[in-house]
Amino acid sequence: MNTISVKQKSALSGCVENLPASKSISNRVLILNALSGSTSTLHNLSDANDTQLMLRLIQSQNPVIDVEDAGTTMRFLTAYFSVTNQNKIITGSHRMKERPIGILVNALRALGAIIEYHEEDGFPPLHTLNFVAQKTNLIRIRGDVSSQFISALMMVAPTLNEGLTLILEGKVGSRPYIEMTASLMDHFGVKCEILENEIHIPHHPYGPAEYTVESDWSAASYWFSFAALSREAEIFLPRLLLDSLQGDSAIMKIMETLGVQSTMKGSLMKLSRINAKKSLSWDFTHCPDLAQTVAVVCAAKGIDGEFTGLESLRIKETDRIAALQTELRKIGGDLIEEDHRWKLIPSRQLPVNVSFDTYKDHRMAMAFAPLATLMNIQIENPMVVKKSYPKFWDDMKLLGFLSSEG
Repeated sequence: MNTISVKQKSALSGCVENLPASKSISNRVLILNALSGSTSTLHNLSDANDTQLMLRLIQSQNPVIDVEDAGTTMRFLTAYFSVTNQNKIITGSHRMKERPIGILVNALRALGAIIEYHEEDGFPPLHTLNFVAQKTNLIRIRGDVSSQFISALMMVAPTLNEGLTLILEGKVGSRPYIEMTASLMDHFGVKCEILENEIHIPHHPYGPAEYTVESDWSAASYWFSFAALSREAEIFLPRLLLDSLQGDSAIMKIMETLGVQSTMKGSLMKLSRINAKKSLSWDFTHCPDLAQTVAVVCAAKGIDGEFTGLESLRIKETDRIAALQTELRKIGGDLIEEDHRWKLIPSRQLPVNVSFDTYKDHRMAMAFAPLATLMNIQIENPMVVKKSYPKFWDDMKLLGFLSSEG
């Protein structure tokens, strides 16, 4: 379908039955399983397209690997195929070919991998040719570009004869994802030592393990948004862990300010409305995937926002800062950059009907969908959600939203 139109519904009650498993955890355990001999028992893997791609491609005998628009899959498989000495051409969508990968490739080359670019230097597609011998056991890498580069190197490091020390230079972004990687490596038998800006990883074989993947906090964040924007809410979310490995569990604390109370009721998390504060100041350095969701809630509820740590949003599935600015203006809000800080200008009067573009970005679709609690909305190219939450629109219907496809 090209569009989905959703009629306004302001009172919400029900259980989000199709909340997906964590894509971030699923993709990591698939790499760790492969490195340990592919004999682990993995439960509740994500049904997100990114994970299903990883599951299929990591064991593919095809010499050409198409990761489509899956950034994590591109980065993790580049490191995996390089260090396991597999001759692969790795390509992807047009947008993927615009997303830089040079920092990771340079690190892998320094370790001993032979990798060639097929088009523009520093960008996919690329060709992993060979890994002759380890050349160094120390790599310096920027910490402020993508934690996925760091996680990719961490996971393959134990297979290197000398192990690996990573020196993270400058500000380190998305640190919870690095800690997630280390925790999962530990589960598969390898202990990392993480200091402030250093990671020490020994040469040590991985072992097979049994692992059950928890629900995805990034996906859960949209239901916090629904609760925040509704007139009244009683929404239940399954399989979420309070002591989660996922940095996006920060949404609980953020949404307390924006008007959502979260409490555990047995195995379910209950979301309900409380009074919101008038302003929010938040650093998204370690949870950038929450920024779009939070910006939309602030704009729609008339809450002033001051945000930092949004730099990485420019190199995601789209330039998310530019996309947010354009779409927020449709409801009377804006996002203004002032010396590496972003000021969220809230709306003073919301429209009745709005059509939103998604820019081929799953998080744009789901960040703006909760506005259906306040107005009639239309979302262009809605099936981009398959990247991380294939049954998102089904869950909206389960909570009573009426929609039509076009």
